[in-house]
Amino acid sequence: MRKTIVLYPGLFVSHFVPMMQLADALLEEDYAVVVALIGDSTEQDTTFAAAIDRIASSKPSVTFRTLPRIQNPLTITTDVMLQLGYFELIRRYNEQLGEFLCSMPPRSIHAVIVDSFSNVALDVTKELGIPAYSFFTTNATYVAVCLQLPWIRVEGQPSFKELGDATLNFRGVPPMPASHLLEDMLEDPESGEVYKAMTHSDLKNLEADGILVNTFTSLEARAVGALTDPQFLTKSELKMPPVYCVGPLVERAVDTKEKHECLAWLDEQPEHSVVFLCFGSAGTGNHSEVQLKEIAVGLERSGHRFLWVVRAPLGDNPEKELFGVHANPDLHTLLPEGFLERTKGRGLVVKLWVPQVDVLHHKATGAFVTHCGWNSVLEGITAGVSMLCWPLYAEQKMNKVFMVEEAGIGMEVVGWQEELVKAEEVEAKVRLMLDSEEGEKLRARVTAHKEAAAAAWKNGGLSHRAFGRFLLDAGNLGKELRHA
Repeated sequence: MRKTIVLYPGLFVSHFVPMMQLADALLEEDYAVVVALIGDSTEQDTTFAAAIDRIASSKPSVTFRTLPRIQNPLTITTDVMLQLGYFELIRRYNEQLGEFLCSMPPRSIHAVIVDSFSNVALDVTKELGIPAYSFFTTNATYVAVCLQLPWIRVEGQPSFKELGDATLNFRGVPPMPASHLLEDMLEDPESGEVYKAMTHSDLKNLEADGILVNTFTSLEARAVGALTDPQFLTKSELKMPPVYCVGPLVERAVDTKEKHECLAWLDEQPEHSVVFLCFGSAGTGNHSEVQLKEIAVGLERSGHRFLWVVRAPLGDNPEKELFGVHANPDLHTLLPEGFLERTKGRGLVVKLWVPQVDVLHHKATGAFVTHCGWNSVLEGITAGVSMLCWPLYAEQKMNKVFMVEEAGIGMEVVGWQEELVKAEEVEAKVRLMLDSEEGEKLRARVTAHKEAAAAAWKNGGLSHRAFGRFLLDAGNLGKELRHA
C-alpha cells in the first residue's frame, strides 16, 4: 500500500505556501499527500482561501480535506486574542483531527507534519501512535532563539522589553538586541498571558519526533550546528528531537499565458537596474501615508528605476487587513502631487499585489526592499537578488540581524527603528545598493548562497539527504510504534 503523509498547515498564507512546496517533494518520493484544513481559517482569511484554491487547482495529485467545523468557532482579531485565540482554535480542532486520522486506512499513515504553531495537534498523534513532525516555516536562527528563551532570563530580572536594545547572547545566533524579539515575548514573563502561551508553544515542538526547518545548512551553519549539538538544551531536562533542514521551500516562477503588467514593464528595463519594493501580504505591513510619501520622494531623488507595490494605510478595521481584505489605495492621494507623472517610464507603482517570485527572478531586478519575512528572504536568495532590510513585525527584526550581521545578504534601513524612514535614507540606500562597491559585494554574497540553495535539493545535496533521513526515520519509528 502506498504510504501517506498528512500535512496540517498553519492558518496563514506565509505558513501554508512552504508546506505545499513540501508536498511537491513528497510526491516526487511517491508518497500520497493529504492536507487537512481548518475550515474557520478560510472563512475569515480571504487571502488564505484564495491561496488554497490556487494551489489545490495546481496540485491535482494532492488531496485536500476540510475538517468539520467545531460547534463554537472563534473569531481571531488583531489584539491580544490573535495568538491566544489561534492556539485555542487549534486545540478545539484536535477532536476533529483525531477522527479524521482514524478514518484513514489502518497503518497507511507514514507520518503527520504539523505547522510549528499548530503543535497542540501532537497530543492527537501521540495518542494514536502516529509519527509526527513539527515544521518551522521560519529559519533555524529563529528556532534556536525560541528554544533558548525560557532559560536566557532568570526569574525576577527585568523583562525583555525593559532591557531595550541590550544584547542577548544565544548559542548559534549573532548578538541579538532584546528589542528585536517577537513583540509577544516583550511582555512581563511573570504575568503576560501571551508570553506564557508563546513559550509553552515553542517548547511543545520538542515533543515532536523531529523538527523540519525551511532552511539549508550552508546558509545557517552556525544555528544548525547549535540545534544539532547534544548539549544544546543542557539548561533543561528537555530533549532536543532530530532537526532536518529541508529548505529552501519556495514557490517557483510560473509561465502564464497572460503576463502581469509589471512583468511586461520589466521586460523593457536594463538588466539589474530596477529596485523592487514589496512588504508582504499581511495588512500589518501597510505603511502610513506619511511614510509612503517619504518613500516616493526618496525613490524620485535616487534617479533609479523602481517597481513599488503600494497598499493603503490600515483603516478603521485592521482585522480585515490582517485577513486579506485590503482597501483599494488612491495613489493620487497617498503619493506626492505629480509623483506618478514625473516618474512615468522610470518607475511603476502597482496596487496591492504583484507575482513576487516572477519579479525577483526577472533579469531587470537589481535589488529588493523587503520586510524580511522568511519566505521573501528565501525568494530573494534563490533569485540571487540582494536585499534592503526594512523589518516591520513578527520575527522580521530577528531575520534582519541574521541577514545583515551573519549571512551578509542584506543592508539595513535604519530609520525603521524610529518608525519613520526618511526620504534621504531611501535615496541613499537605493544608490548604495545599485551603484556602489558595497552593493556589488552584497550581490556576490547572495549569488554564492543562490548557488548553494540550488545545490541543496539536487540529488545528494544536503537538504535532499536530510529529507531522505526524515522519511527513513519516520518509517522506522512507525514500525516501532506499531510493535510497541
